[in-house]
Amino acid sequence: MSDASTDQNFPKTGPYKSVREYVAALEARGRLVRIPEMDQDQYESTGFAYRLIDHYGYDYAPAFLIERIKQDGEWIEGPILCNLYGSWQDEALVFGLEDITDDMQQMYHRVLAEIGTRLDSGGQWKKIDPITIDRNKAPCKEVVLTGDEIDLKKFAFIKNNPADADRYINMSAVILEDEELGRNVGTYRSQLKSKNKLGLNTEPGQHGWQILNAKKLRGEKIAHVAIAFAPDPITFSASSTKLAVNVGDDEYPIIGGLMGQPLEIVKCETNDIMVPAHSEMIIEGEIPLDQGEDEGPYGEMYGYLGPKKPGNFFVNVTCVTHREKPWILNSFTGITNDMPKSPQIASQFYRYKKSIPNLTGFYSPRNASGMAVISIDKKFPGEGISAGLEFAANQGLTKVVIVVDKDINILDPTSILHAMAARWQPTASILIPQARQRLPDPSLPTKGLTSKMIIDTTQQFPEEGGPESWAPVSRALLQEQSPQTFDMVDKKWSEYLQNWPGKG
Repeated sequence: MSDASTDQNFPKTGPYKSVREYVAALEARGRLVRIPEMDQDQYESTGFAYRLIDHYGYDYAPAFLIERIKQDGEWIEGPILCNLYGSWQDEALVFGLEDITDDMQQMYHRVLAEIGTRLDSGGQWKKIDPITIDRNKAPCKEVVLTGDEIDLKKFAFIKNNPADADRYINMSAVILEDEELGRNVGTYRSQLKSKNKLGLNTEPGQHGWQILNAKKLRGEKIAHVAIAFAPDPITFSASSTKLAVNVGDDEYPIIGGLMGQPLEIVKCETNDIMVPAHSEMIIEGEIPLDQGEDEGPYGEMYGYLGPKKPGNFFVNVTCVTHREKPWILNSFTGITNDMPKSPQIASQFYRYKKSIPNLTGFYSPRNASGMAVISIDKKFPGEGISAGLEFAANQGLTKVVIVVDKDINILDPTSILHAMAARWQPTASILIPQARQRLPDPSLPTKGLTSKMIIDTTQQFPEEGGPESWAPVSRALLQEQSPQTFDMVDKKWSEYLQNWPGKG
């Protein structure tokens, strides 16, 4: 069996130096399921991931650890860890909250408030520079493989879907450096093409793509790269959710600011790139800039099979360093939630607040990529549509923006649908026939272009075509005219249900 035991001397809440510390804390909270083995030649773990979400939903499905897995006819020791960052209580753990509860809406608001303390008054990330540690103290250097010793196929990386091109590395931080554009830490999936070659998918416009193409335009033939696999949770959050707004904005000081302490880094063996020292594995390599190969297809974030990508960059692996018996992390892309998103949400809120002063919140449902709900404190006619247009213009992924009043719970689909049913007329909408879209939306008729829609469900003023006066909301009337009612019911809740067999 794999060495998947967890250290009992772990911090009970974040920040964590390694993914192992975080998993130990998850297990202590009862948020980890251990499974002895799964047959991935039969796509057993993929089926389990689907069923886990079917049964428990995104908010309550636990992380799971597979001790060993069958892939390509061989049993490979793990562990393989999946659905690690699935719920808001998990994110609360990552970012150091205590008194974590099962109330996901409460956890959402509390973790965003906590992240807000890592932003300055201008909405910019507070930064702490990384520190370099001795390689002898870096866990990622416990084993060093070079030359014929390198065989990535021996590790428990898996093929998620029957139609995927191959096995994939999909929970890493790909680190690129450029003398003019600086450093980029981004998550770009990597196809296992052979024991020492990886396909690399950097989408056009992404920071990694910009760096590689800048090098290519300058006539450089090779780009050095380091792939930090399974870094600590906050490093992976920064890598996978684009916390650095502009290319060249260094993610490492942002990570330090989010941690409240410097990120510990160490130099690679075969190039000068600095990498997170507590990663499970570092894959070093060279990218030939004058060559390309097919990459994919791959099951994408929308839950649909993405196309084969012709002429993508690829990596010739020069060295692999890893921890003893490294832990393998896998994202079931389009099925599970696999990245801590609260820093991205918090920073975007502060950024949008500058251009939408009456913005009170926004939320992108995790099971509906391309949709967003924003709430505003509406004072004047036209503010709903204006807010929706501003938001849509700055969200490349979002194609449907629903604007609601501040009294609507943006985390509750029932409240949103009720606002659409009772407050919205279809005339309070705008269709944008053409906008840029670079992500793999399967509905796009033309690559790179989408249409967008703003749905304004705010109470319309008469000048907008709304009624002269709106009927009062029944629940609000109850709270206003009988303020003691809900407190009384809450105090007697257990008493009401004591004879109900289904109360548990």
